[in-house]
Amino acid sequence: MNTALSIYRTLPRYDSTQASAVTIGNFDGVHTGHQAILERVRHEAAQRGLSPTVMTFVPHPREYFAKRGNRPELIPTQISSLRDKLTLLASHGAQQIVLAKFTQQFADMGPEDFIQQLLVNGLNTKWLLVGEDFRFGHQRSGNIDTLRQAGDQFGFQVETIHDVVDAHGRRVSSSELRTSLAVGNMSRSAALLGRPYQLSGHVIHGKQLGRTIGYPTLNVAVPPLCAAKSGVYVVRVHGLANHVLNGIASLGVRPTVTEAGTLLLEVHLLDCNIDAYGKLIKIELLDFVREEEKFPDLQTMIAAIDNDVHYAREYFVTHGL
Repeated sequence: MNTALSIYRTLPRYDSTQASAVTIGNFDGVHTGHQAILERVRHEAAQRGLSPTVMTFVPHPREYFAKRGNRPELIPTQISSLRDKLTLLASHGAQQIVLAKFTQQFADMGPEDFIQQLLVNGLNTKWLLVGEDFRFGHQRSGNIDTLRQAGDQFGFQVETIHDVVDAHGRRVSSSELRTSLAVGNMSRSAALLGRPYQLSGHVIHGKQLGRTIGYPTLNVAVPPLCAAKSGVYVVRVHGLANHVLNGIASLGVRPTVTEAGTLLLEVHLLDCNIDAYGKLIKIELLDFVREEEKFPDLQTMIAAIDNDVHYAREYFVTHGL
């Protein structure tokens, strides 16, 4: 059976009639709740000889409706970039990912058309897993009963999954993860994710200021609505050596040195200086150190960075490398 990853932006698929085991959702962050769903899809697909498939939406439906209603404050922050989301979905067993473009036409699609065009003709769905409160189609008029009736008609089985809860019985959700990231609670975020929170990107040229003050940085552009709180973090960097590199990083719009509003992650590696321009790196945010600040002058800023680096060294001594 094909284990390569196929990504589709339109359905029906242009290169396959393979029957699919499907789940549908936004999957922002691919947290432990999502991972339980993906594991079940992977398992059922293997049992039934189906292709494990995720259907997700671009943009997030809440983002679409917030923009349409001119209510930007209702746009959810973004936990994962699209690249990180696809990488994580694939690492948890997805072999087909459908990036359904969420438009007005998509929002207006009736439940019957959604089932016929996307699930039946689009993916040859034989097994479908959704949450118990799943709603779909125009004005969210389709539900589990709609799917089960269609399943009887078109020959696919519908199963639902309970909310996944943590060790304290609290529901694991993207909204709780967004809240943890917004307040810089990285241990809670890591517990919800089953791993440290991570961002990835290609190293771009910065203002080169770091070199002149003894703290050269690797600069990575971050999605503008990034869910993580702006500020300084202890980090680990993957992708530059055959081992993980320790560092300290600042996430924000660089209030001391620039007026431009690009959100950047500036990473200073401890005890190593690598020219990484153009390389794709993954940065794990381990611990929140302090808020982003605008300093009165460079000397004050350098003193603060000295403290940040000292904090990071202490962190790695305490927590191991």
